[in-house]
Amino acid sequence: MVSLVPSATETLLALGVTPIAVTRFCEHPELPQVGGTKNPDVDAIVALAPDLVVLCEEENRKEDAEALASAGVATCALVIDSVDDAAFAVAALAGLTGTVHHEVVGAFVIPAAARVESIDRVRAFVPIWRRPWMTMSGGTYGSSLLSHLGIDNVFADATTRYPEVDLEQVAARQPDVVLAPSEPYAFKERHVAELRDVAPVELIDGQDLFWWGIRTPAAIDRLQRRLQDWLPAADPDR
Repeated sequence: MVSLVPSATETLLALGVTPIAVTRFCEHPELPQVGGTKNPDVDAIVALAPDLVVLCEEENRKEDAEALASAGVATCALVIDSVDDAAFAVAALAGLTGTVHHEVVGAFVIPAAARVESIDRVRAFVPIWRRPWMTMSGGTYGSSLLSHLGIDNVFADATTRYPEVDLEQVAARQPDVVLAPSEPYAFKERHVAELRDVAPVELIDGQDLFWWGIRTPAAIDRLQRRLQDWLPAADPDR
C-alpha cells in the first residue's frame, strides 16, 4: 500500500500497517518517498506495484488519481470534511487493511461534542495563510473539529472552501479569539502583535486542528485543554 496523505500514513502505522511508500510531508523519513501530495511521482508509484494507493480529495489532485487508475493501480480517495468523516476514514482504512479487529480501532472513540447554547459559543477566526490572509469555510474538517468543541468559525458561511480575506473583514465579524495554527502557515509569537489588533490570539497545534484520523480523539482532548479558558462549561442537561 502507498499513502499519499500524511493523516492516512499516521493512521495506517497506528493500525500496524507500514506503507511501502509515502509523501515527503508524511514525517516518516525512514519510509521510501514518492514526491509530495500535489506532485507525486506517478511512474515511481506504478513501478512499486502497490495493491492500493490511498488518497484524499482535499490533499491530492484528481489528475494524479486518474493517472494511477489508467495505469491499472487501485486507489481509494477519502473525503474528509468533518469529524464524523475522520471516524469513517479510520474504519475504512482498518477494513481495507484487514485490521478491523485491531485494538487501536476498538479504542478509537471520539469525545462527545460540547453541548453549548449559541449565546455562549466562542467565535473564532482561524488564519491558515498570510500574504494573502486566508481562512477556512464551514465545510472543512478544521471547522468541524472546532464546532465539536463549541467554537464557531466566523467565516463558516464563506462560499469558497479557503477564502482570501483581509484583517478589516475579519475585525468586522467580531471574533472573540484568533486561533493561529502552526500549519499550513507556521504562525509564531512574532505574528501575534499583528493579529492581536483583531482579537486576543492563541497559538495552537496545526496538526491537531487539521490532521484527521487516528489522532482525532486525542487531538480534540488536547485542543480542549489548550483552549479551556475560552470554552464555557457545557450543560449536560441542555
